[in-house]
Amino acid sequence: MKNFLIFFNFIFILFSNTAYALEKGKWTFVKGDEYCYIGSIPIKTDLSKEKKRGDTYILVYKMIGNQVSVIQVEAGYNYKLNKDIIIKIDSKNYKFYTTEDALDSAWTDDDAKVIFAMKKGLKLVITGESSRGTITNDTYTLKGFTSAFNQLAEDC
Repeated sequence: MKNFLIFFNFIFILFSNTAYALEKGKWTFVKGDEYCYIGSIPIKTDLSKEKKRGDTYILVYKMIGNQVSVIQVEAGYNYKLNKDIIIKIDSKNYKFYTTEDALDSAWTDDDAKVIFAMKKGLKLVITGESSRGTITNDTYTLKGFTSAFNQLAEDC
């Protein structure tokens, strides 16, 4: 399954300008020919402006006709390998991880559980450590997530 995710991640990188379709503080629905996704970019980060970073966002995606939804986090930098990425939804933490093949992305094995928490939550904070040791905290709003997720489920 994770090999499929890594392949799917590279399809996004090669054929899509994902981050440009997303808006700060909103959950956006996008439908392609073979897949759909909802995503958002952070409303706040604690990374200083002097530090350079690529696009940062969170997606929930699925292939058209498939019921399985997958969460993917893009850091805008390479995560430290073998170090958990923590997603905090309100007061509960969920562990995500990266792989050697896609160090700037993170996934979980508990997508359904995290999506359920996202539907109920108000705020999501991603804490990750870069390969250089910089710790970042990116804050996302969950306002509008349930509506966007319902559209993903219905239209995809």
